[in-house]
Amino acid sequence: MAKFFSHETAVIDAGCSIGEGTKIWHFSHIMSNCVIGEKCNVGQNVVISPQVELGNNVKVQNNVSIYTGVICEDDVFLGPSMVFTNVINPRSAVIRKDEYLQTRVKKGASIGANATIVCGNDIGEYAFIGAGAVVTKEIPPYSLWVGNPAKQIGWVSEYGHRLNFDSEGKAICEESKQEYSLTDNSVEKIN
Repeated sequence: MAKFFSHETAVIDAGCSIGEGTKIWHFSHIMSNCVIGEKCNVGQNVVISPQVELGNNVKVQNNVSIYTGVICEDDVFLGPSMVFTNVINPRSAVIRKDEYLQTRVKKGASIGANATIVCGNDIGEYAFIGAGAVVTKEIPPYSLWVGNPAKQIGWVSEYGHRLNFDSEGKAICEESKQEYSLTDNSVEKIN
Protein backbone atom coordinates (compact mmCIF):
# COMPACT_ATOMS: atom_id res chain seq x y z
CA MET A 1 0.00 0.00 0.00
CA ALA A 2 1.34 3.43 -0.99
CA LYS A 3 2.43 5.66 1.87
CA PHE A 4 1.88 8.75 -0.26
CA PHE A 5 -1.18 10.29 -1.91
CA SER A 6 -1.57 10.81 -5.64
CA HIS A 7 -4.68 12.21 -7.28
CA GLU A 8 -6.32 9.86 -9.79
CA THR A 9 -5.33 12.19 -12.66
CA ALA A 10 -1.63 12.26 -11.70
CA VAL A 11 0.78 10.12 -13.72
CA ILE A 12 3.75 8.51 -11.99
CA ASP A 13 6.20 6.70 -14.27
CA ALA A 14 8.19 3.60 -13.36
CA GLY A 15 11.25 3.69 -11.16
CA CYS A 16 10.24 6.61 -8.94
CA SER A 17 10.84 6.72 -5.21
CA ILE A 18 8.23 8.76 -3.33
CA GLY A 19 8.44 9.35 0.41
CA GLU A 20 5.82 8.84 3.07
CA GLY A 21 3.28 11.62 3.51
CA THR A 22 3.93 13.20 0.10
CA LYS A 23 0.92 14.48 -1.88
CA ILE A 24 0.78 14.69 -5.68
CA TRP A 25 -2.18 16.63 -7.05
CA HIS A 26 -4.29 16.91 -10.22
CA PHE A 27 -2.75 16.44 -13.69
CA SER A 28 0.85 16.28 -12.48
CA HIS A 29 3.39 14.04 -14.19
CA ILE A 30 6.26 12.50 -12.26
CA MET A 31 8.60 11.06 -14.87
CA SER A 32 10.87 8.02 -14.54
CA ASN A 33 13.48 7.57 -11.84
CA CYS A 34 12.62 10.64 -9.78
CA VAL A 35 13.34 10.71 -6.07
CA ILE A 36 10.80 12.66 -4.01
CA GLY A 37 11.26 12.83 -0.24
CA GLU A 38 8.83 12.65 2.63
CA LYS A 39 6.04 15.17 3.29
CA CYS A 40 6.41 16.95 -0.06
CA ASN A 41 3.48 18.67 -1.75
CA VAL A 42 3.37 18.64 -5.56
CA GLY A 43 0.63 20.97 -6.81
CA GLN A 44 -1.60 20.76 -9.89
CA ASN A 45 -0.18 20.55 -13.41
CA VAL A 46 3.43 20.03 -12.31
CA VAL A 47 6.00 18.28 -14.51
CA ILE A 48 8.95 16.64 -12.81
CA SER A 49 11.35 15.31 -15.45
CA PRO A 50 13.39 12.11 -15.22
CA GLN A 51 15.97 11.77 -12.44
CA VAL A 52 14.99 14.96 -10.59
CA GLU A 53 15.62 14.79 -6.84
CA LEU A 54 13.47 16.53 -4.23
CA GLY A 55 14.37 16.39 -0.52
CA ASN A 56 11.92 16.24 2.36
CA ASN A 57 9.17 18.84 2.86
CA VAL A 58 9.59 20.42 -0.58
CA LYS A 59 6.58 22.50 -1.61
CA VAL A 60 5.97 22.66 -5.39
CA GLN A 61 3.13 25.01 -6.30
CA ASN A 62 0.86 24.73 -9.37
CA ASN A 63 2.20 24.81 -12.95
CA VAL A 64 5.89 24.31 -12.09
CA SER A 65 8.34 22.62 -14.47
CA ILE A 66 11.33 20.90 -12.87
CA TYR A 67 13.68 19.59 -15.54
CA THR A 68 16.35 16.89 -15.47
CA GLY A 69 19.45 18.12 -13.67
CA VAL A 70 17.59 19.82 -10.81
CA ILE A 71 18.17 18.81 -7.20
CA CYS A 72 16.15 20.48 -4.44
CA GLU A 73 17.29 19.92 -0.87
CA ASP A 74 14.97 19.79 2.16
CA ASP A 75 12.41 22.55 2.88
CA VAL A 76 12.61 24.21 -0.56
CA PHE A 77 9.62 26.27 -1.76
CA LEU A 78 8.94 26.52 -5.53
CA GLY A 79 6.32 29.20 -6.27
CA PRO A 80 3.49 28.98 -8.82
CA SER A 81 4.54 28.74 -12.47
CA MET A 82 8.27 29.09 -11.77
CA VAL A 83 10.55 27.15 -14.12
CA PHE A 84 14.02 25.69 -14.31
CA THR A 85 15.96 25.31 -17.54
CA ASN A 86 18.51 22.58 -18.20
CA VAL A 87 20.31 23.54 -21.43
CA ILE A 88 22.16 26.84 -21.90
CA ASN A 89 21.61 27.12 -25.66
CA PRO A 90 18.55 25.06 -26.66
CA ARG A 91 17.73 24.45 -30.32
CA SER A 92 14.88 22.31 -31.54
CA ALA A 93 16.98 20.74 -34.31
CA VAL A 94 20.06 20.06 -32.12
CA ILE A 95 19.97 17.20 -29.60
CA ARG A 96 21.63 18.31 -26.35
CA LYS A 97 20.43 15.69 -23.86
CA ASP A 98 24.06 15.00 -22.93
CA GLU A 99 24.58 18.67 -22.08
CA TYR A 100 22.05 19.10 -19.25
CA LEU A 101 23.52 21.27 -16.52
CA GLN A 102 22.88 20.59 -12.85
CA THR A 103 21.14 23.16 -10.67
CA ARG A 104 21.02 22.67 -6.91
CA VAL A 105 18.51 24.52 -4.73
CA LYS A 106 19.85 24.29 -1.21
CA LYS A 107 18.03 23.78 2.07
CA GLY A 108 15.26 26.23 2.91
CA ALA A 109 15.50 28.37 -0.25
CA SER A 110 12.34 29.94 -1.73
CA ILE A 111 11.72 30.76 -5.39
CA GLY A 112 8.80 33.08 -6.14
CA ALA A 113 5.97 32.81 -8.66
CA ASN A 114 6.95 32.99 -12.34
CA ALA A 115 10.69 33.11 -11.61
CA THR A 116 13.10 31.44 -14.03
CA ILE A 117 16.30 29.74 -12.93
CA VAL A 118 18.82 29.47 -15.77
CA CYS A 119 20.57 26.10 -15.45
CA GLY A 120 23.92 25.69 -13.76
CA ASN A 121 23.27 28.42 -11.18
CA ASP A 122 22.90 27.05 -7.67
CA ILE A 123 20.62 28.72 -5.13
CA GLY A 124 22.17 29.01 -1.64
CA GLU A 125 20.64 27.97 1.66
CA TYR A 126 17.62 30.07 2.71
CA ALA A 127 18.03 32.42 -0.27
CA PHE A 128 14.87 34.15 -1.48
CA ILE A 129 14.20 34.69 -5.21
CA GLY A 130 11.39 37.20 -5.79
CA ALA A 131 8.41 36.69 -8.09
CA GLY A 132 9.28 37.02 -11.77
CA ALA A 133 13.05 37.14 -11.21
CA VAL A 134 15.38 35.64 -13.82
CA VAL A 135 18.41 34.08 -12.14
CA THR A 136 21.55 34.06 -14.30
CA LYS A 137 24.26 33.59 -11.64
CA GLU A 138 25.09 31.75 -8.41
CA ILE A 139 22.95 32.87 -5.46
CA PRO A 140 24.64 33.13 -2.02
CA PRO A 141 22.98 31.79 1.15
CA TYR A 142 20.44 34.11 2.84
CA SER A 143 20.45 36.56 -0.10
CA LEU A 144 17.37 38.32 -1.55
CA TRP A 145 17.10 38.70 -5.35
CA VAL A 146 14.55 40.41 -7.64
CA GLY A 147 14.24 41.54 -11.25
CA ASN A 148 15.32 40.55 -14.75
CA PRO A 149 18.14 39.84 -14.70
CA ALA A 150 17.96 39.20 -10.96
CA LYS A 151 19.94 41.55 -8.72
CA GLN A 152 20.59 41.22 -5.02
CA ILE A 153 18.72 43.79 -2.92
CA GLY A 154 19.43 42.49 0.56
CA TRP A 155 19.52 39.57 2.96
CA VAL A 156 16.84 37.42 4.60
CA SER A 157 16.54 35.23 7.69
CA GLU A 158 15.65 31.55 7.72
CA TYR A 159 12.06 32.71 8.34
CA GLY A 160 12.14 34.83 5.15
CA HIS A 161 12.25 38.27 6.79
CA ARG A 162 14.52 41.00 5.48
CA LEU A 163 17.56 41.51 7.71
CA ASN A 164 18.73 45.01 8.66
CA PHE A 165 22.36 44.90 9.74
CA ASP A 166 23.77 47.42 12.20
CA SER A 167 27.19 49.09 11.96
CA GLU A 168 28.79 46.00 13.52
CA GLY A 169 27.27 43.67 10.92
CA LYS A 170 24.66 42.13 13.25
CA ALA A 171 20.92 41.63 12.62
CA ILE A 172 18.02 39.92 14.38
CA CYS A 173 15.09 38.24 12.63
CA GLU A 174 11.87 39.96 13.68
CA GLU A 175 9.95 36.67 13.95
CA SER A 176 12.40 34.04 15.19
CA LYS A 177 14.74 36.39 17.10
CA GLN A 178 17.65 34.46 15.56
CA GLU A 179 20.84 36.50 15.21
CA TYR A 180 22.84 36.86 12.00
CA SER A 181 26.26 38.19 11.13
CA LEU A 182 27.33 39.89 7.88
CA THR A 183 31.07 39.62 7.16
CA ASP A 184 32.79 40.05 3.78
CA ASN A 185 29.44 40.02 1.93
CA SER A 186 28.46 36.68 3.49
CA VAL A 187 25.71 36.03 6.07
CA GLU A 188 25.76 33.38 8.81
CA LYS A 189 23.31 32.56 11.58
CA ILE A 190 25.10 32.97 14.92
CA ASN A 191 22.67 31.35 17.38
